This record gives sequence, C-alpha cells and structure tokens, in this order.
Amino acid sequence: MCEPCYRAALHRRGVCTGCGQPRRLVDPAGPEATRCADCAGVAVPGGHVCGDCGVEDRMFERGRCARCALARRTHELLTDEHGDVPAALAPIATAVVAAPQPYSALNWLRDSAGAALLADIAAGRLAATHEAFDAHPRPRAADYLRRMLTAHGVLAERNEDLIRVERWVAELLARIDRPSDRRLVTAYATWRVLRRLRNRAGRNPGPWTPTRHAKTHLSAAVALLDWLTERDLTLTDAGQADIDTWLATGPTAYLVRDFLVWAGEHGHCQPLTVPTASRRSGTALEPDIRWQLLARLLHDDTIDLTDRVAGCLLLAYAQQLSRITALTVEDVTRSPRATTIRFGAADPITAPQPLGALLGALIDTPRSHVGVGAPATSPWLFPGHLRGRPLSPAHLGIRLRRLGIPAMAGRRAALLHLAAALPAAVLADLLNLSVGTAVGWVNNAGGDWNRYDAALAHEAMTDSME
Repeated sequence: MCEPCYRAALHRRGVCTGCGQPRRLVDPAGPEATRCADCAGVAVPGGHVCGDCGVEDRMFERGRCARCALARRTHELLTDEHGDVPAALAPIATAVVAAPQPYSALNWLRDSAGAALLADIAAGRLAATHEAFDAHPRPRAADYLRRMLTAHGVLAERNEDLIRVERWVAELLARIDRPSDRRLVTAYATWRVLRRLRNRAGRNPGPWTPTRHAKTHLSAAVALLDWLTERDLTLTDAGQADIDTWLATGPTAYLVRDFLVWAGEHGHCQPLTVPTASRRSGTALEPDIRWQLLARLLHDDTIDLTDRVAGCLLLAYAQQLSRITALTVEDVTRSPRATTIRFGAADPITAPQPLGALLGALIDTPRSHVGVGAPATSPWLFPGHLRGRPLSPAHLGIRLRRLGIPAMAGRRAALLHLAAALPAAVLADLLNLSVGTAVGWVNNAGGDWNRYDAALAHEAMTDSME
C-alpha cells in the first residue's frame, strides 16, 4: 500500500454498521468500508490507538494522536511557574488546540516566532500590551500574535492602519532637518491629514482604513518644501509663478493642492492656485478577454474557490478589491429561490447561476488558509491569515494576477460595460457608487438613455453571467 492510501485508510471514519459507533472503518478493505475492526474480527495493529483520547488514528508522538499532542504541547507552552495556564490566555489555548489542521498548529508551536512570544507572555517576560508589541524587535511575529490576542479579547481592539500611519508620519517628520518646515508639516499632518483620516475611519468602520492618500499628501508637501529650499525660498515667500514652475516638474506635483489650500486658509502662505489634475482613465480589458476570464472563473473547478468568487465580483460587478475583501457572510442571503449579495449600503442584487452556487459553496467550505488560533467562525466572506481580519486587498490582487486578471483593467472593463447598459442612477444604486462617479462612467461609455429600458438592461445583465 502506498503512503497516500495508507494515510487515507487510517483516517477513514464513520458510523460502523455493526455496532453503530463512530469508529475507523476497515472492512471491506478500501473506500467502501462499512465495519470497524472489532465487528470485522480484524486485529488492530499496536500503536494505532491514542493513549489519551482512545481515538483510532495515526499516532504523532509517544502513543498520542496529533490532536492530543497539540493539546499537551500547548499546555506546556502556556503554563506559568505554578503549572497552570493563566486565565487571560485560556481562550488562546482553547483556540490553538481547536485548530482545524492540528499538524499546521504543531508546526506553528515548534517553529514560529509568534509561539515564542506567546510563551514569553505566559512566563511573564513580555507584557500583553500594544505598547510592548509595538516596541518588539520582531514586528511581524508581534503583529500576528497581537491579532490573535485581540480576536479573543485578551487585548483591546485598535485601528492598526491608523497606528501605522502615525508611526510613518513620525518617521517622516524626523527626517525634516529644517525646524520651520518640520513645524509646518507637523501642523498639517495633525490638524488636516490625520484628523481627516480618523474622522473617516470613525464614519466607516471596516477591516481596512484607506491610508494611501494621507501618505501621498504628506510626501507631496515635504517634496515641495524641499524644492523651495533648494531655491532659497520658503512657503511664505513663494508666489504663484513659483508654484506654476513646481507644477511643471511632473504630474505628481499637483498632489500639493491639498497642502497649499490648507496653508492658505491658515495664513502660512498667500492664496495659491493649483488646478485639479485631470483624471486618467487608464486601460481596460478587451470585452472578449473579460468574458473569457469570467467564463473560466464560473466553470473551471480547478481554480481556488476564493479566487473564482472574488474574480467574478470584480469582472461582473466592478467591485474594488478593498470592497470585495470587506464583504461579510451576512452580505450574502441564500434561499431556495435565489442567492443575493449586497455591496455596502446598496440594495441586494440577485446573483445569477452559477455565481449564486459559488457564493454558497464559498460560505460552506472551510478555508484552510485561516491561521492558527483563529476564532471558530469568521464573519468575513474572504477570511485572511491574520486573526479576525479578511484577506488584504493587496494579497487578493496578487492572487488574481496569477490567473491573468489585472484588477484595475478588469474593473474598468466591467464599469464601461455596465455604464453602457444602465443609467447613472441605477448604476450608482447597483454598485454602491457615488452619483458623480456613476455619471462620469456613463459619459465615458457614451450611454444614450432615449432608448433605455430597465427590463432589457436587467435581462442583459443576467444573460451575461450564464
């Protein structure tokens, strides 16, 4: 018998037709086995019964199955000087022992830096605080463990995206060697950029807080001040001609608009004008390529279910990666008649088949990529590796690119297709877009609503998914 078949035989379990007990089924030999060893009169080889739980399984160590070995090692890792697991870490111990893949959890306990940090906390060598994790020399391991402790209530929840931006801002300010410019950028960061970012995060609670614009605006402000210094100028001395010269240095120069508006409002410079940079539409997938990719995602069972559903939401409904990863299981409603999905505050959309079946399968199929110590259930439609967090948009983009699906070009193609078939008001409600964004895409697509028929558009949308 080869190794894979031997493993399969050891793990084949079910209710024995002879005694009615959940046992390892060995008779008749092969995948059609229905009786346990006792009922079949087959001798069980020595070392095939766990000495701790009595389960018939392949032993992992010293007469213990992998699950019992995991429980023993977890207890040894988390016990204090009195031989007890601290009460605060009891939920962590339970979560590690209940890991869906005990072998993966055993490897994590043996090799990961996060498990070593967990042992330090149990032994009192490391405080279970955000400040201790922030200062730890192993930031990735500390962040992984932080998520685990937060998910199980050991640590209070906090917005890690905001914390990272605040840390980035502190490093940026430390690199400015001119005291006057440092004070100016500090005020701009504190009272404009970070304040706006915190307000936005408070209004839109979710798994991710967008931070790119904050970094972009601050970097642009520092670049402008450096450029003025090279010309022996300060922001107070700069005139409109100087700013026009700066804008001629490249398209990214227009990013200082927010900084100069704020500086002018607070008297740090004279009123200066920076026109809004024209938007670049970018490239879009060819319609035929988009439909080919959609057909492959809908019907190719060899593709990971996560990638199939996420790719369909991108190519069919033009959803941003950040919105796809923020979807929860509650956003999908299943009934015998139909499966619906809701994007943000928009009304639910009926998902045509086979996409509806894929959404149901995604919810019902356990995801093996959920890491050690994760809660038993995840609220996210696309759970990630970090505790209590979904997949990151960046990682989802990498997964889709491996399938030949460029996120930006695919989303533009979907938006152009939908904008050509739907009026702006319907498009905004359907995809949870702002009215201005929907109008812009309708104009780009050349929509003509003199001949619009809502029923026809809905029928075309349904037919395109089949």
